[in-house]
Amino acid sequence: MPAPTNRFKAALLQSNDLLVGLWVALASPHVAEVCAGAGFDWILIDGEHGPNDIPLIAAQLAAVARHPAHPVVRLPIGETWMIKQALDIGAQTLMIPMVETADQAEQLVRAMRYPPEGVRGMGASLGRASDFGRIGDYAETANAQVCLIAQIESVLGIDNADAILSVPGVDAVLIGPADLAADMGHRGNPTHPEVMQAVETLIGKIVAAGKPVGIMSGDAAMLAMARKAGIRFFAQATDVGLLAKAAAELAQAMRN
Repeated sequence: MPAPTNRFKAALLQSNDLLVGLWVALASPHVAEVCAGAGFDWILIDGEHGPNDIPLIAAQLAAVARHPAHPVVRLPIGETWMIKQALDIGAQTLMIPMVETADQAEQLVRAMRYPPEGVRGMGASLGRASDFGRIGDYAETANAQVCLIAQIESVLGIDNADAILSVPGVDAVLIGPADLAADMGHRGNPTHPEVMQAVETLIGKIVAAGKPVGIMSGDAAMLAMARKAGIRFFAQATDVGLLAKAAAELAQAMRN
């Protein structure tokens, strides 16, 4: 029995559909399950800014498994040991923030793959990814089903974009306008004309390289530009934002 098919990776590579997602940062299996059943193509379980650890991420992966929304896991940093743990608990698609060089991208690719293509440790039988050893061919087939999304969100990342995009195994790129704006000297203003131009140019470069590109932005102008430029997946809201907005609107409505 082979490793499960990564539906998200297959959709990015085999179709032109625009995949819609939601950031999930509340570190709750129940919240993740509610969001995964809402109709999104994918959800992002955020370990960078959400208060998540490996057991919490594992619980969320298990909670959303019955829904079609594909869980993408964002780690706080691209350390090999973190990648190893995230894959063993069943994540197939990892998003790594602040990828800035080809050497860094190559290290991430190797961390996600079993030898000889990589350095992932041979402990699959202990992990949820192999159904605790019940998927007999997991180690032989898992490399083809992992998906690496590199986040380019800095001036250095843009400067090295061509080299990053040339690394085999970088399956997709997600642009982070907020961090990019801060790095460009426009903190808190991701729709500054210089940032918009940089994002549009970067999307064009990624599309030309044949890589799927996505974006996270709640700004309508940014999203309209990005969709026109050729993005393949995007998110525009978070579970935190949705809950805070709905709670505030309800409290105000009750007072009125």
